[in-house]
Amino acid sequence: MENIKWKVEGMTCANCALTINKYLDKKGMQNIRVNPIDGDVSFEIVEGQPSKDLAEGIADLGYYVVDQQNGDVKIKKPFFSNQRNRLLFCLPFTLVLMLHMLEKWIHIHWLMNPWIQLALCIPVYLVGMSFFGKSAWISLRNKMPNMNVLIAIGATAAFGYSLTGTLMGEGEKYLFYETAATIITLVFLGNYLEEASMQSTQRALKSLVKSQKVMANMIAFDENHQEVILPIENTQLKVGDLVLVRSGEQVPIDSKILWGEAHINESLLTGESIPVHKIAKDKIIGGSIVESGSIKAQVTATGEDTVLAGILHLVKQAQGEKPPIQQLADKISAIFVPLVVGIAVLTFIGNYIYLYNQPGQSALFTQALMRSIAVLVIACPCAMGLATPAAIAVGLGRAARTGILFRNATSLENFKNIKQIVFDKTGTLTTGSFKLAKFDTNGLNENEWKTILYSLEKYSNHPIAQCISSAFKTKEEIRWKNIEEVKGVGMKGEDKDGNIYWAGSYKIAKTLTEANNHNVYLLKNDQLMGWIDVEDELRPEAKEVIDYLKSKNLKTILLSGDRKEKCDHIASILGIDEVFAEQSPEEKLIKISALNAATPTAMVGDGINDAPSLAKATIGISLGEASQLAIQSAQVVLMHAGLKKLPTALGLGKHTYITIKQNLFWAFFYNIIAIPIAAFGYLTPTFGALVMGLSDVVLAINSVRLFFKKVI
Repeated sequence: MENIKWKVEGMTCANCALTINKYLDKKGMQNIRVNPIDGDVSFEIVEGQPSKDLAEGIADLGYYVVDQQNGDVKIKKPFFSNQRNRLLFCLPFTLVLMLHMLEKWIHIHWLMNPWIQLALCIPVYLVGMSFFGKSAWISLRNKMPNMNVLIAIGATAAFGYSLTGTLMGEGEKYLFYETAATIITLVFLGNYLEEASMQSTQRALKSLVKSQKVMANMIAFDENHQEVILPIENTQLKVGDLVLVRSGEQVPIDSKILWGEAHINESLLTGESIPVHKIAKDKIIGGSIVESGSIKAQVTATGEDTVLAGILHLVKQAQGEKPPIQQLADKISAIFVPLVVGIAVLTFIGNYIYLYNQPGQSALFTQALMRSIAVLVIACPCAMGLATPAAIAVGLGRAARTGILFRNATSLENFKNIKQIVFDKTGTLTTGSFKLAKFDTNGLNENEWKTILYSLEKYSNHPIAQCISSAFKTKEEIRWKNIEEVKGVGMKGEDKDGNIYWAGSYKIAKTLTEANNHNVYLLKNDQLMGWIDVEDELRPEAKEVIDYLKSKNLKTILLSGDRKEKCDHIASILGIDEVFAEQSPEEKLIKISALNAATPTAMVGDGINDAPSLAKATIGISLGEASQLAIQSAQVVLMHAGLKKLPTALGLGKHTYITIKQNLFWAFFYNIIAIPIAAFGYLTPTFGALVMGLSDVVLAINSVRLFFKKVI
């Protein structure tokens, strides 16, 4: 299967996305994702199968494939391919026609001619029907009637009624051409404002996208092996290329520092404005800014393999998915249009009967017709369809800008249900870096004792061994005749005199002492020479995060494979409610399953042994520096800031859900109130079209509030 990614223009609501989704599904495509907010469409196609027919099929539906990462299909866009151009074309004709509505104050004799009004209305009507009419027909053909059905019927009813009067020679009594033109033009205006509002919801992602393409200073060498700086776009760089980044410049692409040091602002990706000090061998992320210093670095990743590209891919993928709450809105949207058409018919019949005793048959028919048209144009199923995607887009965009990645929209919504949070210990609540706590030399000379340990542990890469060798480093080391590392046990060395030394776990000393609570034991010729305890450093933000969770009445649980004494000690320092220690990966999975069965549970972990539990939890949360398996198993990734972003992730999830509920309330409330008002004749079709166009803008503005809203 080949993955296809397109950018499609022309989608104005969630029903448009449903239409494209259903079309691709009929054609046998798989893993289809259609995002009505930014026009991203992705799907899987059998490798080698041409995509040209699919692009042309989407064009036949009224949408335009304007950018393809795969394939060579190019669809030429006509002038009337966006709402802005349609609006600009229709507006002059409509403004002239609307002067007819001011005849009480400004009498323009020639404008009262029905044939002139017909001539002014026809261009607007044709452009309107080329979009609304075509879209309405396609949606009906696909058995998914959209909002444009209502607009097309309303505008056609006003135009047809006026045209009938003109052809019958009684045009002065049937002059509603301005109603048809105004409905079309105002809906174009509303759609254009809606598009602009929706684009603002992508603000955070746009800032990330802009950081993907910048100029880089590539280091090359001439025939004399002298450095030459070549300006080049970062998209042309390859893994292994050398780049120079000076103070004030943007890191062009993911790299590793070879020379120099600098303070780098990574706020674009982490949300932290405090610069991070980077030195040789440190990795730097494309898009970050060198605030001071100058470095030479080697490119480590390009294209889709960069951190930034991965973030964008995850966020866009999540935006294209539907959380559970949207399913209800989609179901209602599917029956909304037929329901409104039915209400419009009943409005016409009811008003006709109610107004029957009023004099003037034409006036009776006109009033009933105008009220039914008002019902059609004021109804807005798009608001229900966009209520969730708009909020999700903002929530995911802000999360990405803050340094939080949600793999899917469902996990963003699921945060509202979380009642307890489970933490792994090592690398999650702690840094994974060890420091000496205490030691016992068993009465031996301390310097000699430290020299033996240093001489053994310097040959091991184990974190505890590195901690000891760093603490006891000395120039007077022992030259071993033989030295080896026994996995899972420790280091074994033999000196020139044949003495055997061990530095390792309790396994080597279990016959010599019952004290099994130390990290490292030192033996000489099977005699105990002492022990060392090390402790894992707590993350500086751990206490603050746990206190925050407790303030929100969330239960905190420590689930670790480490010894019970150490887990209890950390839990007492941090104030964690419950501890499950000495757990194997299988036991962790069983425990998470049981906790999930009792109440929705989130788990935060970083190790390979945490991966099954992260996948099983209601929400699995991994740290950015975690193992790749843990990151792939989690639904949420906290980038570059340890646990510090966990409260923000919780807050964003809950407030995104609140925004979705507010949007849905507005969508339902608007339609429930507006339709009866129009049916009873308190709104003209023109005003109804204006209000309908602005209803989605209100929804978008409420969603944009998530960018600035305090969530913790």
